Amino acid sequence: MSDPALGITMLVMFIFVIMLGFPIAFSLMALGLFFGYVGSLGDNVFILFVQRTYAVMANDVLISVPLFVFMGYIIERANILDRLFRSLQLASGAIPGSLAVATLATCALFATATGIVGAVVTLMGLLAFPAMLRAGYDVRLAAGVTCAGGCLGILIPPSIMLILYGATAGVSVVQLYAAAFIPGLMLAGLYILYAIGVGVFYPERAPKLPPEERNVPLGTVLVALATSFLPLAALIAMVLGAILMGMATPSEAAAMGSLGSLLLAAGYRALTFDRLKESVLLTARTSAMVCWLFVGSFIFSSVFGFLGGQQVIENFVDSLSLNSFTFMLLAQAIIFVLGWPLEWTEIIVIFVPIFLPLLDNFDVSPLFFGVMIALNLQTSFLSPPVAMATFYLKGVAPKHVTLEDIFAGVMPFIYIVVFCMFMVYMFPGIALWLPDYLYAPEALSPAEMQELDGPPPPAAEDIAPEGNFFDEPEEAPKAD
Repeated sequence: MSDPALGITMLVMFIFVIMLGFPIAFSLMALGLFFGYVGSLGDNVFILFVQRTYAVMANDVLISVPLFVFMGYIIERANILDRLFRSLQLASGAIPGSLAVATLATCALFATATGIVGAVVTLMGLLAFPAMLRAGYDVRLAAGVTCAGGCLGILIPPSIMLILYGATAGVSVVQLYAAAFIPGLMLAGLYILYAIGVGVFYPERAPKLPPEERNVPLGTVLVALATSFLPLAALIAMVLGAILMGMATPSEAAAMGSLGSLLLAAGYRALTFDRLKESVLLTARTSAMVCWLFVGSFIFSSVFGFLGGQQVIENFVDSLSLNSFTFMLLAQAIIFVLGWPLEWTEIIVIFVPIFLPLLDNFDVSPLFFGVMIALNLQTSFLSPPVAMATFYLKGVAPKHVTLEDIFAGVMPFIYIVVFCMFMVYMFPGIALWLPDYLYAPEALSPAEMQELDGPPPPAAEDIAPEGNFFDEPEEAPKAD
């Protein structure tokens, strides 16, 4: 069998193996080693394994992953979500659909602080979802609001997903955060507008709160906001602002955010040894998963590219005579479908590298492509039949709430995501204006521009069974 045929066989085998439920990271490594050994690499595939592992572990960009994850787990366990939701509920009491608006605003802020979809949907499913049902909200609307709001952390910075995409694509995480900032706020704003629209035109689905819950003294509202909303918002603003303004790298800002989350938890008297221990263990488990996924992905993509599988895909795409629009449509459709059986981490580190070499052929910016993927992955958590956010909510919802109700509730929000993607594609300035304004080449020194270039992506085509690649260790990518 020829090398290109081996490469395509390896890709098909991987899809088959993950459908059987085998661990993805170790399946990637095993398939890469086996097909690399059977193909032209031979024994050199083991040297490739060592060097790719070293390259991942020496990647300074990935330092921010465990720090942001730790920050999220500490905030999650600080027991401030109920206070945050209550304060936003009081502040939005006069707005139609106020509970839905408060839920979405709480989800946006809390998802930004944690970035963990399962945790946000589960906690809001225990807190906000029952509150909406008690207030007489339509089950489908309440379910859709909870699930869609909980997924916003994938897109709104500081997002773990954008860090992994930046490390995979060789794009500056700083610029990715700037590019995703406005689309993230835009999507959250569209969700809130939809909730208000339902409250205005279909008040029976989102009834107003009783007068005693709406007519709250202004002083009470301000005190509630000052003790719950402002501290968390200030922490997020400091972390994100330090990154966007160039005052700190993502890793440095993540360290600052971790310290801030510890101080915030201590201020709420929620920082105990057991919670700290649990957060550290969960952080270590999540970070290990991400690192091994990167190791497996780099080995798999390197062997896949060396065997010529990437060239086969490029030739196939070229034969379709696609333009920029149809290529983006095809790529986003594939990622949309992959979101059913796979988590976003697997999509980013395994399948996105297949599309990256094609971007130059269609004059698509990797920065813009990353924002579109972040928007698209919102749907992967919401789209039936394998919509993880809906299953998270079902696990904590009352027994009378069916999966069919939750699926029906998330459908309007999927349409909103598609509309948002269409707007960003038609008006790229929504995503690209802020990074162009903040990091215009004429406004930065050569050293600053080099820093913003981000780490170089793994170049599979540069791998050879002989020469410097296997003789010398690979230089670690630079941090943002």
